[in-house]
Amino acid sequence: MQANYKAYDFEKSRERMDEILDSSDNNYQESNKVPSIDDLTYTNGYHINCSALFIDMRGSKELATKHQKKVLAKIYRVYISEIVALLNGNPNIQQIYIEGDCVWGVFNTETKDQIDRVFQTAFEANSLIQTLNIKLKKKAYTQLKVGIGLHYGQALVIKAGYKGSGINEVTWIGELIGKTAQYCNNANKGYRKTIILSDVFYSNLNDDNKSLCQKVNYTDYYEGDVISIFMNQWVQENG
Repeated sequence: MQANYKAYDFEKSRERMDEILDSSDNNYQESNKVPSIDDLTYTNGYHINCSALFIDMRGSKELATKHQKKVLAKIYRVYISEIVALLNGNPNIQQIYIEGDCVWGVFNTETKDQIDRVFQTAFEANSLIQTLNIKLKKKAYTQLKVGIGLHYGQALVIKAGYKGSGINEVTWIGELIGKTAQYCNNANKGYRKTIILSDVFYSNLNDDNKSLCQKVNYTDYYEGDVISIFMNQWVQENG
């Protein structure tokens, strides 16, 4: 959020606190579709059933020690640029966020076909990183490693910020975001594969996609090193 300086008024601050805390607890709607930003106010919210996809870089601290800042900026820019482009190319994408070297998105998934499409975006992201690594290698830059997490569930979406300032953000609260971030954090570490998807997300995939994933014992998730056949052809020809 871009700041725009305005002197802090303690009295107005207390009034805003009361306005928010005294607002109705009933002003929250159930929905299977992410609302328009225009439908969100500072006193309402939506309980949404939808899907989330997180993509996070591994070893970013080590990466920062291996390159000059200008080279590091190129690596981060190309990584973030193309991950955002890929997520934005999913017709069901609703929100995209960039938090450091993590890029994540929220998708409308009212049908199982839409959940399969989010899974496709996940394995295309895996192939995208492989594609980028070929180009990084040719520049003698460090190649990237990412973890990818997927989940379907419920989240509370609200508008949060400083009322009247224009400084606000759509904020997601609840199990959906926390669990997806957790799956992403576990992915591609130790023996874990690149993509981790929750049991509930897996249960909504078609049989072909299910066959690409394996259950991880004693957990609530599946995993897979799934790639895009189309994108992998270029990787094989140019690797």
